[in-house]
Amino acid sequence: MQKKSITIAIPVYNEEIDLPKNIPILYSFLKQSMDSYDWKIVIVDNASIDKTSEVGRKLAQQKNINYIKLEKKGRGLALRECWNNSDDDYLAYMDIDLSSDIKFFPKLISALDSGAGIAIGSRLITGSKVYGRPILREIMSRGYSLLFRTFFGTSFSDAQCGFKAITKSSWTKLEPLVDDKEWFFDSELLIIADKAKFRIAEIPIVWTDDPASTVKVAKTAWGDIKGLFRLFKEQPWKNLQ
Repeated sequence: MQKKSITIAIPVYNEEIDLPKNIPILYSFLKQSMDSYDWKIVIVDNASIDKTSEVGRKLAQQKNINYIKLEKKGRGLALRECWNNSDDDYLAYMDIDLSSDIKFFPKLISALDSGAGIAIGSRLITGSKVYGRPILREIMSRGYSLLFRTFFGTSFSDAQCGFKAITKSSWTKLEPLVDDKEWFFDSELLIIADKAKFRIAEIPIVWTDDPASTVKVAKTAWGDIKGLFRLFKEQPWKNLQ
């Protein structure tokens, strides 16, 4: 029986420190725990200006690791570029800091094997554990979850966790409807999928905060709020019905 194939995108921006530290950890884990799948890691460089390019190209000399350099920033842009150019059965991504414990990655893939269109790691449901997260970020995360669940009545709670997988067939259907190329990309993809009745599996995970994270919380929060209002107005999922 032919193995299912997986593309695992790792979007990065100025990650010359975490790349050489964490890609080998992920690579070793996948070799040990995912040998029943054909997998590859794709480092997607969002126009880094440090030594990320040099490090990424060096890592890509290993089997099952690829490197892509983009000229513009944006997590959504990085994932769209990587996933659109993959013919693998499953498409996934995780943050380079490995804040989401990678031992839960097989559970995401198992959920797709069991019929889910999308599988997401969650820090906000029963069974999840979160360590070291500043109280302000925790409040903002839960407040944002309440906001989009109130707006759209979604079946999932955590839209922003950087730990997700989707079937290629689901992505092909949803991609034309997803407009955002930055941080709202995750929320937009999931809300559209949920409203269009795609099956979303939400997996409780262990998550450890990275104090060195460069995410600008206020800027991304404003982008998320604007994105929610846009979706509420446009309701693009109706184009799939």
